[in-house]
Amino acid sequence: MTAPRPAEPPGEDLRRLAELHGVAASYHPSPDRTVTASATALTRTLAALGVDAGTPEATRAALADRRRALSERLLPPTVVSWDGTTPRALAGLPAGTRLRIETEQGETRSTAGQLPPGVHRLTATAPGGRTAQAHLVAAPPRLPVPAGRSYGLLVQLYSLLSHRSWGMGDAGDLTELAAWAGRSLGAGFVQVNPLHAGVPGAPTDPSPYRPSSRRFPDPVHLRVEDVPEFAYVRDRARVRALAEQAARLREAVLDKGALIDRDAVWDLKRQALELVHEVPLGPGRRVAYRDYLAGQGRDLEDHATWCALAEAHGPDWQRWPAGLRDPRSPQTARARDELTDRIDFHSRLAWLTDSQLAAAQRTAREAGMPLGIVHDLAVGVHPGGADAWAQQRYFVAGMSVGAPPDAFNARGQDWGLPPWRPDRLAESGYAPFRGLLRGLFRYAGALRIDHVMGLFRLWWVPRGLPPTEGAYVRHDAEAMLAVLVLEAARAGAVVIGEDLGTVEPGVREQLRERGVLGTSVLWFERDWDGDGRPLPPERWRADCLATATTHDLPPTAARLTGEHVELRDRLGLSTRDVGQERAEAAADTGEWLALLTRLGLLRGTGAGPGTSQEEAEVQAVHRFLLRTPARMIGVWLPDAVGDRRPQNLPGTWDQYPNWRLPIADATGRAVPLEELADSARLRALMEVLREGRTR
Repeated sequence: MTAPRPAEPPGEDLRRLAELHGVAASYHPSPDRTVTASATALTRTLAALGVDAGTPEATRAALADRRRALSERLLPPTVVSWDGTTPRALAGLPAGTRLRIETEQGETRSTAGQLPPGVHRLTATAPGGRTAQAHLVAAPPRLPVPAGRSYGLLVQLYSLLSHRSWGMGDAGDLTELAAWAGRSLGAGFVQVNPLHAGVPGAPTDPSPYRPSSRRFPDPVHLRVEDVPEFAYVRDRARVRALAEQAARLREAVLDKGALIDRDAVWDLKRQALELVHEVPLGPGRRVAYRDYLAGQGRDLEDHATWCALAEAHGPDWQRWPAGLRDPRSPQTARARDELTDRIDFHSRLAWLTDSQLAAAQRTAREAGMPLGIVHDLAVGVHPGGADAWAQQRYFVAGMSVGAPPDAFNARGQDWGLPPWRPDRLAESGYAPFRGLLRGLFRYAGALRIDHVMGLFRLWWVPRGLPPTEGAYVRHDAEAMLAVLVLEAARAGAVVIGEDLGTVEPGVREQLRERGVLGTSVLWFERDWDGDGRPLPPERWRADCLATATTHDLPPTAARLTGEHVELRDRLGLSTRDVGQERAEAAADTGEWLALLTRLGLLRGTGAGPGTSQEEAEVQAVHRFLLRTPARMIGVWLPDAVGDRRPQNLPGTWDQYPNWRLPIADATGRAVPLEELADSARLRALMEVLREGRTR
């Protein structure tokens, strides 16, 4: 068998051209190791950015063009002013250059100092008559940290069924959970998975991290009975029949061990909501709906149009008739006219879902939560979905976001999500990013950003190549951070960055400087620069959300018993001898339990009446989190009832029921919201946090 040929290294001209376009010619997976991107990866990535580097001659010409353009440029497309400081980009302007700044507020200024927060328009005119325009992002220097320490619950909303939901958790369940957790448990927040709009059509990709649109929420999360017009649906027999079918879906999950069937849930809800859509809105509701339509503008019209077209032509716009693949084509304009009713239906669903999520946030704050609902921003969108169709100019065709090989995945990762084009984002003043954030902050007290390192750079994988044949492409991190801080400050919201795994040097420091919290997970917090042992609590960082686990990791009970190793072995995912993996997992857990014991946190079965050793260990883990200076402590809700199954098992597709499991107890029996509220085990765990906060 012939060995594969090594990837061809890039020439010096190609390396320089790539770097000038923000494409890294190499990267450092560890401080002592440098990996060079292949010539193919750089050439394909540059081509996706509209740069021809296919031949040495084309590369030299493109390099000369880029150098000339940069030398002649007065201003970059977007500049940043932090709290009235003069943007660095202005320092290099020729002496005598005149500035004109048109602010968001309609004022005209001649200096960049002490501007009101916003994204303003800057014009620079050099003495020779050359002019340039740029977007000027004026942002506060940092976000305020949360007032005091808080603890809260982490949950995948679909997994939180109640006896009122239709086969999966919904906005009504979220509202109930927030009200109960705030008033009864003293919780300061509830963090949920991304609730972005999914791609329709059966079978739907159940992953909440691969949505159709991040700009609008998914109506599958609607509590149908809470829509005011539902009470006035005329066909009550049809309503009863749908409710009975929904009850059977719910009972199958809660009582018969069935998996959550999002497609079946949505089919029933869609039928019910179409009946609701026939009910005229009252005068007050009609005005509120019109205000929402006006506020969302073309973004919502495009989203609803895509939904209507997807009903007729399938959920992948790249397979639609050619004329409909362009949202601004005459054919699409005609389709909008023909599909007016369906577009209004989908627009109404976005409004209703937005309203119920906003109501959940209001309820959380009224229940005493300082933050309320923490929403989650996925790293990207489905290539065939609504955002990729409506915002084609800003997405890169033929590329996918992923991760390079690392210690945990030697083959790298391809997430199947098209990246944003950094150059066009900058030219727009980051308008798509700003709109996305504003939409989420309408109903979020805080926002978790998945893979927050993507604000700085992302690993692009050319279509048809393995993830190893990718390259890092940089964003203007200062501009991305400024937009994030600006929009979060306007909303009065906290931002949490998911910064687990390999993080480029300096990234965590820049995030912390701007008030963006990090994420720390107990099992990963070791003294990696020293002896490798568990990191003592006093050495943890303060500016973070600290947790015992996440949706991609084993629940704490499974980690403590080593069941996560057995699960991977049963599914054929182990890449090494399973005995060795068992031994390593046991050693890892043993070191942590020894530390918990030394600190006096593991109090054994005497911690309370009926407390098992497992419960005592789970409680000890959370006592440890309270010993750290972390500003936020998160409790994975399934941990509170002894669930052993991860919600998602990375590296699997159909071998494991990812994103389809209800919260369950230690035996695997589904636990509805009503039983969670009465769970002695849950209350005992939450009492640990309440007592710790009091002390």
